[in-house]
Amino acid sequence: MTDLGPIAPPERLLMGPGPINADPRVLQAMAAPLVGQFDPFMTQTMAEASELYRSVFRTANEATLLIDGTARAGVEAVLVSVLAPGDRVVVPCFGRFGHLLVEIAQRCGAEVIKVDVPWGEVVPLGRIEAVVAEVEPKLVGIVPGDTSTTMCQPLDGLGAICHRHGALLYADVTASLGGNAFEMDAWGLDAASAGLQKCLGGPSGSAPLTLSPAAVEAVRARSSVEAGLVDGDATRPPAERIRSNYFDLGMILDYWGPRRLNHHTEATSMLYAARECARLLVVEGVEGAVDRHRRNGAALAAGLEGLDLRLYGDQAHRMHNVLAVHIPDGVDGDAVRAELLETHGIEIGTSFGPLHGRVWRVGTMGVNARPEPVLRTLEALGRVLGRTGGVEAATAQYDQEAHP
Repeated sequence: MTDLGPIAPPERLLMGPGPINADPRVLQAMAAPLVGQFDPFMTQTMAEASELYRSVFRTANEATLLIDGTARAGVEAVLVSVLAPGDRVVVPCFGRFGHLLVEIAQRCGAEVIKVDVPWGEVVPLGRIEAVVAEVEPKLVGIVPGDTSTTMCQPLDGLGAICHRHGALLYADVTASLGGNAFEMDAWGLDAASAGLQKCLGGPSGSAPLTLSPAAVEAVRARSSVEAGLVDGDATRPPAERIRSNYFDLGMILDYWGPRRLNHHTEATSMLYAARECARLLVVEGVEGAVDRHRRNGAALAAGLEGLDLRLYGDQAHRMHNVLAVHIPDGVDGDAVRAELLETHGIEIGTSFGPLHGRVWRVGTMGVNARPEPVLRTLEALGRVLGRTGGVEAATAQYDQEAHP
């Protein structure tokens, strides 16, 4: 085989629903030297990452750690560790990623009850409570920021509903954490997981995760210690053992906790990346980062409307960091996306299922949640469409924010 040479990806501005361009400081952290798995520097870095993500998630949960894998690894870890076959789960569905929770829970053997609304809407809390009261689930699972529809489901009050009826509350906040308000403890959540590749400004490959004491108790009831690590009865598994070794959160908690029981070889460079993502967010201030995403999302929305594009869905519940617009009649949406990429080096997305080919999804998040990427994207999209007014409308929105 001939030498293919070093990897040389093209320059892209990633303005779709994610992944986005990683912050250069995160990429620099990933290039730091590796150390051994039980080197004091390694264990100290793990402890620092845990503490930083407590600030990001807005929680005091001791059980706050990273799963080595993409954001979906965090989802699988929570569901496979908490749910035993036959457990009931309620999943409010208003986009593709709610349906993903349904599928993963079903693969765990759970009985899943969906609460559906048309795409482009969110689920009223009263409807969720009515179902939870009727079926008494072990868990309610929700994706509050579903990028397939760009809707943001309110969570405040849902934790109280779940706990009133004896259910745990889990949220996959991959697409919303860091760019939309999230209060783990104040809103009464029991589990949350995320990824780095959206508002946290990193590459895909690490899944921050946090568990309340009640969720840890549910995990511990089904977890065991891997044979060969300790002697005696501690290796005896419970009757409803967690059906994954890699995603057994009990084992992973023992790896991240004071026992430091070996579970897997930590993805060291991704640990560095995840720590840097959280550090940068904490330095900026979580509230400040959320407001930055709000301001740039509002300018992007104004600019797209300035191009005479119609925003999709319930605008009162739109995510700050990703929004969808209807593709105009007579316009080849894929051809526009291809020209943006090939001519201007800018990527935007379409959507899935019933929205595929009907909307474009445009994101402004992480290091791209700034005026320059927003205005550059609007200018390029206007050129491809042969329309003007996008940059001017976005600039007016920025000016209004600066001088209310």
